[in-house]
Amino acid sequence: MSDASMATPQRRHRPMMAELNILLVLVGICLTFEILGWITQGQSFLGNWQRLSIMILQVSVVGIIAIGVTQVIISGGIDLSSGSIVGATAMISMSLAQAAGYERAVYPDLTGLPVIIPVAVGLLFGLICGMINGALIAYTKIPPFIATLGMMVTARGFAKWYTKGQPISFPSDGFAAIGRGMMPVFIFLAVSLIFHIALRYTRYGKFTYAIGANPQAARVSGINVERQLVRIYAIAGLLSALAGIVVAARGLTAQAGMGTMYELDAIAMAVIGGVSLTGGRGSILGTMIGMVIFGVIISGFTFLRLDAYYQEMIKGVIIVAAVVADVYRQKKRKKV
Repeated sequence: MSDASMATPQRRHRPMMAELNILLVLVGICLTFEILGWITQGQSFLGNWQRLSIMILQVSVVGIIAIGVTQVIISGGIDLSSGSIVGATAMISMSLAQAAGYERAVYPDLTGLPVIIPVAVGLLFGLICGMINGALIAYTKIPPFIATLGMMVTARGFAKWYTKGQPISFPSDGFAAIGRGMMPVFIFLAVSLIFHIALRYTRYGKFTYAIGANPQAARVSGINVERQLVRIYAIAGLLSALAGIVVAARGLTAQAGMGTMYELDAIAMAVIGGVSLTGGRGSILGTMIGMVIFGVIISGFTFLRLDAYYQEMIKGVIIVAAVVADVYRQKKRKKV
């Protein structure tokens, strides 16, 4: 039996120890901030619902990107273009979502369009960017790092060129509703559920894991590796575009610099959530827990009034520690 054919049963029926371990880490981090909060601030970290809801809102947009990035990493790749696609999509969708009669609109003749149009155009842009990434990687054999780095620079340049660096504001009420209240969180949860099912119970998921575990074995077993890679990167681009639409709607404005460093935060969420950078292992559930850990750490540092530059340094240490832990788990698994 080939490695590819064996990937699915092991993946679907394996014990959820990895996710449980990550969840225990989350509990430990929360308790640590709770104790430090009482010691240093004289107040509860977990007892403030407003703080926790703001934290969830802040990370939910990047969490949407992380769902796509998770699938890319499981397949053995990487995507550095996510943040730039967010910025470009925000500019495109907001330019088509201007309120009716707004004289300073990018396209004055296209104000007051139904909300489905800017959303559809934005998603189509992200989908095309992702397909280009996938096609370059699959058919020209360019390393994913180089292909997505090129898209990162190109998309960011497009975002700046689109309105010569000028921000775009005043969206229609229908478009603004996408980012209102807890809607970004609901969108993230819906996306997570869809791709949890897709990765765990469909051929798409089986093929993705098989390619990440052993691309040659996957090809021998009959999987069209090139076509599957295009699908994976197309989905990642689509979800980055969705995040761009949500962040623009939530902020009621679009700027060319939106999404900067989002790709690294999304990768960090996936890695913290147990997704292996060597491919073939990880889950949407783990990434969701990693997203919450990421948000709790940022919120906790702010709660403790830790300077921003310390936050960045500690964030980097946590990412490296997560990768080191993954390497250790891989070596331990090989010995067994």
